[in-house]
Amino acid sequence: MSEVFPGALSPVADYFKVLSEVSRLQVLCCLKSGAKNVTEIIALTGLGQANVSKHLKVLTQAGIVKRTPEGVSVIYEIADPICLRLCELVCDRLAERLEEQTQQLQSLKPLATASKRF
Repeated sequence: MSEVFPGALSPVADYFKVLSEVSRLQVLCCLKSGAKNVTEIIALTGLGQANVSKHLKVLTQAGIVKRTPEGVSVIYEIADPICLRLCELVCDRLAERLEEQTQQLQSLKPLATASKRF
């Protein structure tokens, strides 16, 4: 991201804003296994119909999800698979940080045990 003008970063920030909502991430995780209609997404996420519809609209407007009318139903699927990769990268990094913190805490245990003796 070298030599990027601040104005060019606004769309990047907007993309991450779309991904910063837990319910939208739930919807994306649900769609990871394939295209689904709203009823299927509701059943898998446990979210309400209005909530799912609202988040699908945001994801569709952002170009992350695409909608395809099929008769009286609409099918949703991931249009931009990079969003899944971004989520995987973040999850992997968070797991690494948690492991590092766990190791640091484990290294402090002997100190805590020794201080109880005094």
